[in-house]
Amino acid sequence: MVVKYMKLLAHDKTMIERLINWILNLRVFRTFKVKTTPRWIILLLDMLIVIGSFATTVVAGMYSTGTVTGRNDIIINGALVFIVYFLVSYISKSYTCVIRLSVIEDLYRIFMVVAVSMALLVGINLVRLGLWNTTSLHFWDILVIGAFSFSLMMVERLCIKYLYMRMNSATKGRKRVLVLGTSFSSVFLANALKGEIGGKYLPVGLLSLKSGQTNAEINGFRVYRFDPSVMADVFAKEEIDALIFDAKSINLMSSGFADFFIKNGIALLAMNKVAEFEQDKDNEKNISTFIKEVQIEDLLGRDPIVLDNPLVKEHINGSCVLITGACGSIGSEIVRQVANYGASKIVLFDQAETPMHDLSLEMKKDYPHADIELFMGDVRNRERVEEAFAKFHPCYVFHAAAYKHVPMMEINPTEAIRANVMGTRNVADLALKYNVYKFVMISTDKAVNPTNVMGCTKRLAEIYCQSLFFEASRNKKGKTQFITTRFGNVLGSNGSVIPLFRKQIAAGGPVTVTHKEIIRYFMTIPEACSLVLEAGCMGSGGEIYIFDMGEPVKIYDLARRMISLAGLKPDVDIKIEEIGLRPGEKLYEELLNDKEKTTATVNKKIMIAKVKTYNYLDVCDHIENIISLANKGDIHGMIYAMKEFVPEYKSQHSKFESIDKEIEGESLTPSPSALQLNAE
Repeated sequence: MVVKYMKLLAHDKTMIERLINWILNLRVFRTFKVKTTPRWIILLLDMLIVIGSFATTVVAGMYSTGTVTGRNDIIINGALVFIVYFLVSYISKSYTCVIRLSVIEDLYRIFMVVAVSMALLVGINLVRLGLWNTTSLHFWDILVIGAFSFSLMMVERLCIKYLYMRMNSATKGRKRVLVLGTSFSSVFLANALKGEIGGKYLPVGLLSLKSGQTNAEINGFRVYRFDPSVMADVFAKEEIDALIFDAKSINLMSSGFADFFIKNGIALLAMNKVAEFEQDKDNEKNISTFIKEVQIEDLLGRDPIVLDNPLVKEHINGSCVLITGACGSIGSEIVRQVANYGASKIVLFDQAETPMHDLSLEMKKDYPHADIELFMGDVRNRERVEEAFAKFHPCYVFHAAAYKHVPMMEINPTEAIRANVMGTRNVADLALKYNVYKFVMISTDKAVNPTNVMGCTKRLAEIYCQSLFFEASRNKKGKTQFITTRFGNVLGSNGSVIPLFRKQIAAGGPVTVTHKEIIRYFMTIPEACSLVLEAGCMGSGGEIYIFDMGEPVKIYDLARRMISLAGLKPDVDIKIEEIGLRPGEKLYEELLNDKEKTTATVNKKIMIAKVKTYNYLDVCDHIENIISLANKGDIHGMIYAMKEFVPEYKSQHSKFESIDKEIEGESLTPSPSALQLNAE
């Protein structure tokens, strides 16, 4: 009867599973359920196996030869074997991460422990044989002990893995998920999640984008074929909570494939890079730790950033670099990347005290060998800027200090002139005076056909730097190369739309957009700074570089996707309100003026804009007049002068539109600012 029941069990996988689960759920087994195996237990079991192998070998040897080994010899030899195996195991830490490691890696680690231990025992034997003409162990015994130990340690680890998987991988409370793809990495991820101790996710299948037979299985996981017409019903019927994908599939998700899941309220989870996972093996963290909810930044289609550019390294390595606005979103990232490239000294120039302190602590932690100089100052204070140049004599200057918020600068236009125009002039003039090799100015797409004060101030700064370079080159007054980089919005920067939307969603809404049709170009902060560094290094002076910003994004669609990613329904759980364009804001940003053209560079993401050039002396007269009007607080005269000098500056949704009408009406008569210039 028993034999018949055992045969039935052998042919019925379900019954075997039930029997094992029943045994493991007994109170005696439940008592020992823990999250991870204590390392000392693994080490203790390993040593018990070593001693057991030694004892078995000694007994087998005495039985086969008919000789009896002395008690003292057994104790001494056993202690020697134990000490050698213990030290090798302890030093190599072969008893750690047993649950996390794959069988193949466990096999390799045990093999190395046994091989090294056997080599040491053989070495000890040879030394004793040479000195005292005796051996502690027979060479054959060393081999047998090693073979026994290797086999039993491997069995031990397999049993531990299996028992822990059974005792701790309960499905209750775990999210049912599909893993995207049927490749080896996808199957590996599914297996790892299924067997994870105390895991958060339970893979119930793989989602394939390829056509093929239905109801297929790979390694015990059902393969679901992606069919938009029935996929939502499949997720609902199977009670699947989310789709998990690895870093390799991020381009697929950003291409619009993710929108299907977002619209159907299916959560998206991303596995961080495998390298990050491997770096933390010794910490025995759960795999779930490396899985995060997909953020909107992951779905905007930006390519990975390469922070090992030979051109940039050749220039920056060993050079002194000064960064103005060093504590801002762009400036601080330039600081990090410059440190990564091995600058000999990095001067952080900024007026913000607390952010400067925070950045200095971060740099000390992440780049302990970087030579960081903290220099508090305002670019509007020419004397303070000159102190920095005189003290450090930088080779490279990255000018990121600026006021950038469009509505704020419409309210405070004179401050935009002082910071963005006068401040840039101060830094640029001193860069030329102190023979800086390269001066790189950070500009914006809002400088193209500007519709607001901020954009026009950045265009004025561009014009000044470019004309200064050509004037200095013509008169051979300096070798400084002045380069301008122009790009759009950066994801996650201070005051940008994405952090604002996150706060509004977290607060329960509403999410506010200025206009349903407004579009913007987006780029990640690391990508923007990487291209700034490369453009700055490849430039020879006078260029205005523009970056490939990818496809424009409609802000309204961005808001809807962010709400859906948060597991909520747009206009149901979170309202989206249209509040109207802000002062100076336009629907569409441009990277080039209509009359401008571009030429390619060696990097397909970087192009050179062909722009109108200006006479330096004429530029100086106009900018001096504009700054003078700003210092007097004559806002009307200042804006009038700006629009005259930059005729493409046409205000939109701003009180300064009246000045445009005034200029149009007075086009046949001299303007007040022109008369003032002529008088001077």
